[in-house]
Amino acid sequence: MSSIFQRIADELSVREQQVDAAVALLDEGATVPFISRYRKEVTGGLDDTQMRNLEERLRYLRELEDRRDAILKSITEQEKLTPALENDIRAADTKTRLEDLYLPYKPKRRTKGQIAIEAGLEPLAEGLLADPTLEPETEAAKYLNPEHKITDTKAALDGAKFILMEKFSEDANLLAKLRDFLQKEANISARVATGKDTNSSQEVQKFRDYFEHDEPLKSTPSHRALAMFRGRNEGVLTIAITVGDPNEPAASHPCEAMVADHWRIIDNGRAADKWLSEVVRWAWRVKLLTHLETDLLGELRDRAEEGAIKVFASNLNDLLLAAPAGQKATIGLDPGLRTGVKVAVVDATGKVLDHCAIYPTMPQMRTAESEKILSALCQKYNVGLIAIGNGTASRETEKFVKDMLGKYPELTAKPVMVNEAGASVYSASEFAAKEFPDLDVTIRGAISIARRLQDPLAELVKIDPKSIGVGQYQHDVSQTQLARSLDAVVEDCVNAVGVEVNTASAALLARVSGLNTTLANNIVDFRNTNGAFSSREQLKKVTRFGAKTFEQAAGFLRVAGGENPLDASAVHPESYAVVEAIASKNERRIAGLIGDSAFLGTLKAADYTSEQFGLPTVTDILKELDKPGRDPRPEFRTAKFQEGVETLKDLEPGMILEGTVTNVTNFGAFVDIGVHQDGLVHISALSNTFVKDPREVVKAGDIAKVKVMEVDVDRKRIGLSMRLDDTPGEKTGGGDAPRRARKQDSSRNQSSRGSNSKEASLGSMGALLQQAMKKKN
Repeated sequence: MSSIFQRIADELSVREQQVDAAVALLDEGATVPFISRYRKEVTGGLDDTQMRNLEERLRYLRELEDRRDAILKSITEQEKLTPALENDIRAADTKTRLEDLYLPYKPKRRTKGQIAIEAGLEPLAEGLLADPTLEPETEAAKYLNPEHKITDTKAALDGAKFILMEKFSEDANLLAKLRDFLQKEANISARVATGKDTNSSQEVQKFRDYFEHDEPLKSTPSHRALAMFRGRNEGVLTIAITVGDPNEPAASHPCEAMVADHWRIIDNGRAADKWLSEVVRWAWRVKLLTHLETDLLGELRDRAEEGAIKVFASNLNDLLLAAPAGQKATIGLDPGLRTGVKVAVVDATGKVLDHCAIYPTMPQMRTAESEKILSALCQKYNVGLIAIGNGTASRETEKFVKDMLGKYPELTAKPVMVNEAGASVYSASEFAAKEFPDLDVTIRGAISIARRLQDPLAELVKIDPKSIGVGQYQHDVSQTQLARSLDAVVEDCVNAVGVEVNTASAALLARVSGLNTTLANNIVDFRNTNGAFSSREQLKKVTRFGAKTFEQAAGFLRVAGGENPLDASAVHPESYAVVEAIASKNERRIAGLIGDSAFLGTLKAADYTSEQFGLPTVTDILKELDKPGRDPRPEFRTAKFQEGVETLKDLEPGMILEGTVTNVTNFGAFVDIGVHQDGLVHISALSNTFVKDPREVVKAGDIAKVKVMEVDVDRKRIGLSMRLDDTPGEKTGGGDAPRRARKQDSSRNQSSRGSNSKEASLGSMGALLQQAMKKKN
């Protein structure tokens, strides 16, 4: 266990004692948000990012140890464990190395090599390998065994070949050499599947950029790898690991020479040299190539999935921590054409006050009636915000709302376009049905849109993160790993902001450190039965809310206007004594300390430390007293969509528009410019300087100015640039679609797409990257 802690410490560049302390807290049931916020003295100040990495690596390394123990036990039971083998197994630092070492001892079905050994041919194989001067035919004649169907020298030599092939392919050190070579030098080669009509359908066409594609395996980005794997899964592509130019067949594969060298097989014209060379060729092509290709493609997929999950997690984090519009009465509009626009009115806390439907758009065009209804609702409920879902008929609805507000100057409501991704999932969910059993799903959607504007975090936690639509190939990755990563993001975001216990939904409360769905529902039930909580201490009266739960959760739960002013802050109840000591020593009331920046600035944290509360804790307490319950989210801003630009047909190259970044991938950013189809700013068009990671420049939720570079109405593709001096026609950035890389390093200037507007787009948009490549070169 100590070696695990030391390894994690080295990877995180921290001390082993910090890892030891953090793991002890995790094993006791403490959460990452609690540890990183309230146990800084114990862990030496590990932050939430370090703690998440520590938690992930701890899981992997413990699984590695479990597998190591199982392998040692299996080989011991076979009575084949030698001191040297045991040392190698204990020294293995990856699952791949462990499995390579275990391969010769792994229980398997009877192979041709095992059958040959049972027929007594192992001495023949080992003899020819040890002494190539022996004549194969002559030696083979000594091992004829009709009982085992070895009736001639050919059968004997074939059996010996199978024995050596297995011996060669199960050598862990050789496997490591070959894998290392291929990882550094091999290409991934994609080709259109045999017999597949490349012009047959759109489903086939979307993979056309990979019909003849090669690039270095070591630098294949996650989105291209996942696109190729998806193409293979759909039967459109084949994928192979190659070395050199796959269209120029070589006399022998370089790895064959590595196999021969490892076993000291050299063709010096000796009697067995030709036979041994043939064994090497068969071992590589039949055994090793298949095994290593499977492994390397598996590792590439793992890396690609990890990259895609990180993209999703980063986007989700940005979306959850988007600026809230604030506590104002809000009307939510879920636009539609034939079925009309669904209207829901919620108060400042999100409570539903009213709902209806209006028909201001085609085909009914009951504009005057709709204006009358909407203006009356605004007046009746003193509405401050009108949230308009950005789906079908959103721009038409936005225009109607602005026209209505122009006719009623006394109304002060502000219209805002809201990303409605996931709203329909929420409206049909069990949670929504329980919350609004008597309302139609379309009205529930309008409620969600209104609440999402008020507080994105509080509303989005009700939706499965995978349904929010900010992922990259999210359906192609490990759903277990994706869910674990996204759940961690949601937990971190919720606890970073804090939760008002008297207004929070059960879905939001369930994400608080130490709580779960049962406890969250118990809190809501207690609140409904007994009225609002007046203190954090009162939480202990909630069913199943024990001391451990209180320790983990209390600091993240807020009670505004309660008996103790500290209950509305992030100061943990266990630290109230510190604040009381500060107040007592300075003859101040606790309430008077809060927000008094001038006075708090004169205090020295070191003066109030103790054995229980160290400098990090006291420093955090003083910061919190200065700005109690501070919200880490940015100030609320909205994009202003251009009047008259409502569909793809309204777009013209050269237009400069404002929009909202909806999704950031490894190859660029998608921006909603108000035409019902997000445009793509390719990574090469994000900045005038080189950008390695798009998230260095933009994040989901950002307001961005973009220039329209290209519009493909038929394919619903929009090419955008954030370099406003770019000239349309130069085809800057529209996608990332590599052509066949005739030179191994040419893929550095190439890129690709995914499969749709949110995950990627596999087709090309003209002469891709011409300008970007010119600038680079």
